[in-house]
Parts: sequence; structure tokens; C-alpha cells
Amino acid sequence: MKTFISLFICSILLFFCTAQTFAQNIQSISAKVLDVKQEALMGNAFALSVTDSSRIQAVSFTNGSFTLSGLHHSEILLKLSSLLFPDTLIKVKYNGQADINLGILTIRENKYQLAEVQIRSQQPQIKYTSNGNIEVNVANTILASSNSATELLSRAPNVIVTDGRFSVFGKGDAIIYLNGKQITYEQLAGVSSAQIAKVEIISNPSSKYDAEGKAVINIITKVNSSEGIIGSISQYLTSSKFGGKNEQSMMDLNYMKGKFSLAGNYNLQLGRTRERLYTTRTRPAETDYLRSELTTNWMRKMNNFSNYGFGAQYMFNSNSNLSLAYSGNLENLGGSQESQNAITTKKDNSFYTSNIAKDDLRYNNSLILNYNRTIDSLGSSFFAGSQYSRYNTDIHDFINENSKINASEAYRFLKNNVGSKLSISSTQADYAKVFPSRAKLEMGAKFSYVQTNSATEFFIAENGGDFKRNNVLSNDFKYTEKIPAAYLNYNGSFNEKLSYGLGLRSEWTSYELNTSVGTGQLLSDYYFNLFPNLFLGAALSPEFKLRASYVSKITRPRYQALNPFVIYQDPFTTIEGNPNLVPEKVHSFELGAIYKSFDFKVGYNYTIDPLSSAALRGSSPNSYVLKPINLDKDHTWYAALSASFNTSWWNSVNTVNLTYSRSIDNKFDFVQMEPKPQVYLYSSNTFNIRNWFKIQLMAWYLGDRYYGLYYNVHRSTVTAGLEKDFFNHSLKTSFTVNDIFHRTNAAGNYSVGQTDIYFNRTYSTNYFRLMVTYRFGRLKNSAFRNKQTGQAESSRAN
Repeated sequence: MKTFISLFICSILLFFCTAQTFAQNIQSISAKVLDVKQEALMGNAFALSVTDSSRIQAVSFTNGSFTLSGLHHSEILLKLSSLLFPDTLIKVKYNGQADINLGILTIRENKYQLAEVQIRSQQPQIKYTSNGNIEVNVANTILASSNSATELLSRAPNVIVTDGRFSVFGKGDAIIYLNGKQITYEQLAGVSSAQIAKVEIISNPSSKYDAEGKAVINIITKVNSSEGIIGSISQYLTSSKFGGKNEQSMMDLNYMKGKFSLAGNYNLQLGRTRERLYTTRTRPAETDYLRSELTTNWMRKMNNFSNYGFGAQYMFNSNSNLSLAYSGNLENLGGSQESQNAITTKKDNSFYTSNIAKDDLRYNNSLILNYNRTIDSLGSSFFAGSQYSRYNTDIHDFINENSKINASEAYRFLKNNVGSKLSISSTQADYAKVFPSRAKLEMGAKFSYVQTNSATEFFIAENGGDFKRNNVLSNDFKYTEKIPAAYLNYNGSFNEKLSYGLGLRSEWTSYELNTSVGTGQLLSDYYFNLFPNLFLGAALSPEFKLRASYVSKITRPRYQALNPFVIYQDPFTTIEGNPNLVPEKVHSFELGAIYKSFDFKVGYNYTIDPLSSAALRGSSPNSYVLKPINLDKDHTWYAALSASFNTSWWNSVNTVNLTYSRSIDNKFDFVQMEPKPQVYLYSSNTFNIRNWFKIQLMAWYLGDRYYGLYYNVHRSTVTAGLEKDFFNHSLKTSFTVNDIFHRTNAAGNYSVGQTDIYFNRTYSTNYFRLMVTYRFGRLKNSAFRNKQTGQAESSRAN
């Protein structure tokens, strides 16, 4: 760690030394383009080289205003182009100011105008930003054939999905944002994949983002800025040899008239899916010998999986708007959970089976109120918002259990009734001040409140007798958490090529946990944390940029991970929460460079009290409890190289990552293993065959992972798709073959508490899917000018 920090500090000093050699150049050019009637025009602005007219930067504008930044030239040829006016050229020279504002440019219009022009091109799938973020466009890629937001994110570069949780390779667990505002995994289930325009993968989030998580995945939804009505209807048919068949219907509708706009969507999924877990547990010691072979099959039936949303937005004027949105999802789950467990000990040979008739109902509802205001022409803004979410879970599972110990057979029935309610509310305010020098000051505050209540009741009927309540497996749980937070962030530049960012976030966390497990527990505590962040960037040329960053983050245990209630898996296996978990804290350092279409970075993460999980011995000799735990420390080093290119017929994104991790534990008697590097390869390609149809190919490979305490077996996927548009792009069809070789199963082993554990979990990722989407509606330009501020949440109801 000391070596890496020394290298990190030396790199920062190199940035400062390099800054002394920078010449004085134009950094940015801004202006407002009006016609002779002083109405704002739309078009494109190009910054061209004076020597050879090559393009340096370009930007589109819809409300007359534009800013071209990152120019780094002493002279610029400014070209304005549009269907509404003739091409206009202006020569701009450095006049002592790096940021030049040309004010109002009045341009005469063309005598002849086209009523409507549609421009369709092969948009680059990915963009690497100077601060190390990745922007992934969804349209016309294999991501667009995803039937859920979760599946879409699993296909994004550098995003790893394990047991339904998202992580960014080399960084760790990620939190999810929607249009710049944090959402829960439950809220993510209510996001329609058809509404997603692009995904931002933020590896080094600034202090304006919640301190939770080591990275941020920000989902940006589509925006309709023209008057009229537009919508789409999609139908998905999916068939998996392993998981079964399911179908999904999606519909979304957008309407805008003057200052008022509406948006709504509904998604219904029916059918079946499957998951299988094979586990062995071995205690090799002769005096305590045990061999357990457990197979669990989740044969899930989606009786009604729906998500839905409705939003309204009112524009007070071109600078401010108010939006109100409702979203929700319903999951009515049936099917069965079947398990077989063969146990061999020094004394007995036993075989246990259980069948759970699933009857689970989950319904989640969220209400969001937002106010946005643009304060000045530079882009200063104010945001205030509040959201309230309620999650309800009702489980009524009937369990049929049979056992055979040597020659003795027995059976019993169990009833597992669970009622759980989770309420989350948050209110925040953000202010951003943009200065004429393009420096930016951000500050804000947020207060969040969480309360969860659950009650679990187990009833057991032995050998056909009456049902009796089992007090050991039954419990009540209540958890309350309050987090007030505030942040300050400043981005500026030492000169036209050397930029920096400084931030600090403070969070005060207080919680109270009450459980009836055992003799009962009442736990309460509070803690205060400061999370600084630092960023330095050097633009050595328009095509070559360097960066260095440091961020500190925290990952709090999931609410349900704290709940010690029992989830039945088989007679000798349960899943339980751990009320003694503490948050993990991470310090992350990164160095990076962008050269043309290549992005390279190296980094180091130091984690204290990392969250993990293990199968620990239970209260009886043959029982095991799957429980979340805190390890002692974790050290992770990583390096990544990404490259992308785009032609008229081929769009390709490729990444090669290498990571080395070493986890340390001094509490649970893990057996140490030698850490080894892990490789991650990703490639996504779209081929446009003469505008007739598109071929899409995506593959990733995640190599073997040895990280001190655990070993994970390599896994991979290959996915292919074919896409064709009809009727002037109104009807889109696609056919996808996902995970062709069915290699995404998560497998591995570890040893803890004198027990060797092997696991292999298989998912329903191998499938054929046919998707048909029909787009309808009619749009027209609005006389009302909507000035966008660069924040997606400012221009639509989210």
C-alpha cells in the first residue's frame, strides 16, 4: 500500500510540473445563435483547425446556446451549420482569455426549409470521459434486446452480476442511480428496459454521490423534447432449455403539449425460470467426519411480474420545472423449491428431501417529487427533491419434508409465514454555481430515513400430527436508520490544460435494531464519517489526457442482511441475517490515461471490514447456516485497457482487465490460499449490413479468482443477435441467442471452521428470444423553448 501511495503522490507532482510547460490557448467558446426575429435557432457548432480544417470538437444545440470546450488551440475556425440557415464561418483568436463568449450571433435563415429531416447513423456504443467514466449507449446494440434493467446492466462492459448484486470490475459493489438520483434494487425492478437510453459507469464518484458503494451505475432514460404523442409496444418471447419459457409485454407512452408533459409505462412478465445450486460440505477429520451433498432446485413460476410507472412534468418557463412520478412493481411468485441432501457421518447414512410450494407476493411503490431550476446562462442550477418508497413482502410457503436415517423413515410438514414491510424516505437539495471561468461549485444536503419490520412464523407438524409453532425458527425484527448528509465539491483548473476537483462529504448514521431471536436483542449505535475525494486531470493534447483520483467510500449492510430471520432451504441448511455486521470502508486510488479511442488505468483499493458470506456450522452437528460476515481486510490491485472504434458498418467495444486481490480474516478460521491474478475480457460488436439488418455479437470471460480465502471458477458467455427494421423504422424485430454455451454458472470453493465447501450455482441464462417492437405517434416542434441544463432529471418526469 505504501508503495502505491508513493507512486500516486509522485504522479500528482508530475501533473503540477507538466502544467508549467503549457502554452496559453483558447479553452472554450460559447455563444447564442438567433435569427433576425431574435428567436433561438437549432443546429451544430464545429471547432475546426485553422491550418487544415480538421475537426477539433463539435456540439449540437436546440435552444440557440452552445459551448465548445476542451479546444487547446490559439486560433479556432468556428463553423455553424443547420438546415435553417447557411453555413457560417468565424475565425476566433486567443485574446488573453481562455474562455471566450461571443455573445449573440444573428444569422439569416434559409429561404427554403425542410419540414422534417431524419438522420440515422451508427452511433458509437461507448464513450470514455476524461475523468475515467464510461458512457454506454443502448440503442441499436445487443443491450437493447434485454427484457429488464438487470439483464441490460449485466451486458454492459466492466459490470459483473453475482447473486443479483452489481459490481464494477476492479472497484467492487456499485449503487444504482436513475437520472442522477439514487434508487434501490427493488426500485430497479420497476425500471423498464425499453426506456433506457444510456448507462454511465462511474468508477470514481465525487462527493455529490452517496458515500454508499464503491462505484456508481447511473441509468439515463429517454427524453422526448418535442410536442405530440409518441409510444411503443414490445413483445418478448423467451425459451430456455434449462429454465423454461416466459413471455413479456411492454408498453410506454409519452405526451407533450406546450409546458405540460406526461409519461407512462407498463410491463408484464409471465412464465417460468429456474436456478440450481449444488453444494458439498466435507469435514475430513476422522473424529468429526461429515460428507453432505446438497442439490436445490428453484422452479419459479411468474404468475404475475409487473412493473409500471406514470409521471407528469410542468415547465413554469424555460428555466424551471416541477415533476411528479409514481412507479411500482408487483411480483406474484409460485412454483416450487426442491432439495435433496445426502449426509454421511461416522455413525449414520441419511437422505433428506423437501419440497416447498411457493406462495410469495411482493409489491413495491414509490412516489418522487422534483423541482429543477436553471439560475443563469452559464448553467448554474438548483434542485430539490423528495421520494418515498414502500416495500411489502408476504410469504406463505408450505414445506413437505421427508427423511431416511439408515433404515428409519419419517416425514413432517412445515408452514413458513413471513410478513415484511420496508419504508424508505429521502429529501435532498443541490445547488451548483458555474463561474465564467467554467469552474463549478456544488453543494447539497440530504436526509434519509429507513424503517423495516418483519415477522417470521414457523409451524411444524411431525409425522402427520398437529401444527405447532417453532419458537427457535420464528422471530420478530425491527430496524430503523437515519442518515443526514452534506457535501461540497469544487471543480476548476490551474490553466487551460490542468484541471482539478476537490470534494468532501459528511454522513452521520444512527440506527436501532430490535430482534426477538434467542432471548432478544436491542442494538443501537451511531457513527460519523468524512469522505474526501480528489481528482487531477491533464490534457496534454485533445487526444491525450491523464488523470489521477482518490475517493473514500462506505458500504453498509443490506437491511435484510441484518435481519436474523430464518429462510428455510432444507432440514440442515438455513439462510440467516447477522445483526452484528458493520459497514465496510474503502480507500481507492487510481491513475489513468486516454489516448484517442484507448483508455488505460491502474488502481489500488484498501478495504476495512469487507462484507462477505460463508456457510458456518449451526447449532446441531449436521446443520449449517449461510450467513453474511465481516472479514478483516482486503487489498486489491487492478489494471484495465479499453478500446473502441466506430465505422459506418462496424461498432466495437473491447476491454482487457487484470486484478489481484488478497482477503485477510482473523475471526472465522478460514484456510488461506495463495492469491493469483484474475483476468476479465469483454467484447461487444455491432455490424450494419448495408442498412438491411444488424448482426450483434457480445462475449465476456471472467477468469479463475484466487483471493486469499475463496476460489471462484472461471465463467463466460457468448451472445449473438440479429436485428431488422421495417416500415421506415416503425417496426423493429430482433432474435437473440443468449449464453450459447451456458457457462455463466458461479462455482468455487473455500474452507472455514474445519469444513471444506464447494458450490456450483446455475442460472437460466441460456435462451432464445424473439422481440418485436412497434413505435407509433407523431411529433412536431414546439414554439415553447425548453432550455436543457445537462441533467436528465431536469427535462422529464423520472
